[in-house]
Amino acid sequence: MSTDPLSSNPETGSKPAGPLAGLRVIEMGSLIAGPFCGQILADFGAEVIKLEDPGKGDPMRQWGRSLPKGQSPWWPVIGRNKKSVTLDLRQAEGQDLARRLILASDIVVENFRPGALEKWGLDFETLRASHPGLIMARVSGFGQTGPYSPRAGYALIGEAMGGLRHITGEPDRPPARAGISIGDSLSGLHAVLGILLALHHRNQTGQGQVVDVAIYESVLSVMENLVTEYDLTGYQRQRSGAILPGIAPSNAYPTAEGDLVVIGANQDTLFQRLCEAMQRPDLATDPRYQGHAARGRHQAELDAIISAWTATLPTETLLQLMQDKGVASGLVYKAADMLADPHFAARNAIVETPHPVFGTVKMQNAFPILTETPGGVRWPGPELGAHTEDVLQAVLGIAADEAARLRGRGVV
Repeated sequence: MSTDPLSSNPETGSKPAGPLAGLRVIEMGSLIAGPFCGQILADFGAEVIKLEDPGKGDPMRQWGRSLPKGQSPWWPVIGRNKKSVTLDLRQAEGQDLARRLILASDIVVENFRPGALEKWGLDFETLRASHPGLIMARVSGFGQTGPYSPRAGYALIGEAMGGLRHITGEPDRPPARAGISIGDSLSGLHAVLGILLALHHRNQTGQGQVVDVAIYESVLSVMENLVTEYDLTGYQRQRSGAILPGIAPSNAYPTAEGDLVVIGANQDTLFQRLCEAMQRPDLATDPRYQGHAARGRHQAELDAIISAWTATLPTETLLQLMQDKGVASGLVYKAADMLADPHFAARNAIVETPHPVFGTVKMQNAFPILTETPGGVRWPGPELGAHTEDVLQAVLGIAADEAARLRGRGVV
């Protein structure tokens, strides 16, 4: 649906790459869950118009442990490839402009608490009466239905109720959380998946639909057999620290230089190769370690033997030895390791893009890699309202003097 000049890169004028070019998305909401969905859609060529509150914008513009040059390092990533339009949805004129933008678009992504769009007259049923092909992805803590749907829900709540928090951390300590908002990211990914499924359905029938994404369900979906195992056996999976119980050897092991190297040799053939590398053929024939189940029963003592050996070797020596023996291994990376790694460079996994304040910023590329229609980073998160007048003119035909009036009233 997006055919206006704004579908090109506003910084360079180049046409967007990616298989979603030609689709227009209205992104509403803030923080991570909905905007991460919008980031992915924009990475792969969709024209994503992000609606932000005038004067404030998305809180991600201010979030982060540090604010170099007074700006968040988070915003260039989650706001990348998007167009920022300021719009006050609490005003009737703002709601009308949002409605007009939505009716000129293919997809809406929102992560307000359920009921917010209905309060503003922007609910799906009302909108699809004029736009039957509209796809609306709604991301919330508990979904659009059910007794918990009105509740506020952040990633940590979804991670807890989805089962992840209980099994994360050391067994003798309270549950830990991942170092990222994984519940938000998973729900954003599920929103993208749902949108693509809905697009396929629309291509066949012309009909749009709601993609109802709950954060707790997005977490639940990746919990493997946790529920089924409990249902069939009564066993409740517990926290196990750095290991998966019964999967051995598969852990992070220390090197002589203080690094940690993960080694996965839990299959019989891989374990035999590891024993050869260790010059410990006796381990491969020891009844305690023969077979997957036996190694699992003696996991702690096997890890102790391997750790004592790896601690005698320099990091690169250990990694090269594992590579030579065909044993899966890898250094536990930090950001500096990623930036220095030749494989990351060869696959363009981290890219550098111009930034008006920082000069340039480095960030992860668009994934997955598509050989014919790849995504990419065309520009970092824009300044608040940078595209307001352009979008209003190109999409809605609003003249410059009318846009100035709207700005004077605080609508945009």
